[in-house]
Amino acid sequence: MQGGLVPFGIALLAAVLLRPLRLSGLAVTLAFAATVYLVSGISFESLTGSRKIVLLGLAAPVAAILLGLFNAAWMRSLLAAAGGASAIWVAQRILEQQQLAHMFLWGAGIALYAGWLVFWMDKLHDQPVRAGSAGLALGLGTGGAALFGASATLGMYGIALGAAAGAYLLVQMVTNNRLSCGRIFALPLALIAGLAGCLAVLGAELPWYALFPLAAIPPTAKIAPVSEKAALWLQSALLSAATLACAAGATYLTWRVAGAPPL
Repeated sequence: MQGGLVPFGIALLAAVLLRPLRLSGLAVTLAFAATVYLVSGISFESLTGSRKIVLLGLAAPVAAILLGLFNAAWMRSLLAAAGGASAIWVAQRILEQQQLAHMFLWGAGIALYAGWLVFWMDKLHDQPVRAGSAGLALGLGTGGAALFGASATLGMYGIALGAAAGAYLLVQMVTNNRLSCGRIFALPLALIAGLAGCLAVLGAELPWYALFPLAAIPPTAKIAPVSEKAALWLQSALLSAATLACAAGATYLTWRVAGAPPL
């Protein structure tokens, strides 16, 4: 309910109602905020890793709107660097408990992963069907892998992203019209999914190599040979099939290591 039906319904309504304002991309953030409220409540009194993810996720669309005033070539690289720095901040307490070599190794790894997702999702910010398909797979893949990796909260966060992106994609499939996308869709989704994956690796049982198929999702959505002239329902179906295959790979790798999720 909290991780699937509620965010799906809220994202569906937001995508439709905000369409005249060209703010349908906010559907993901609104759906994520609803899930956070239902699962754990929105509180920042003690900034744990998961609460830092919530804070950054809710702040991301505001930053995206402000950055929308600029269209410099270096903007994408700056966003990727900010995503990497965010991963370090979210995992700061865990990293500080490691030996120096491990601290630098894990720190570099999670910064690279989060920055990679932000960079590639930003490449999709003007392609709403491809971005929606990538968001669907990235959310469900991250959430499913986190659940198998024994992190229910992070799993809920990821599944909420996937459900919201699925609703956003469904509106386009039914109406055969593209919604507005932009960085207000791509940045929060990439940042939340990336940080959740990093924290699940460091704080739960998600194997680090399960991040590789998740990292392949945005590039797959970008380069998949699907004609832009095809009907939107067909584009969505083909792109979702390709990206969900990557998500299934991440979930399978985690299941092989961690077994069934603790229900």
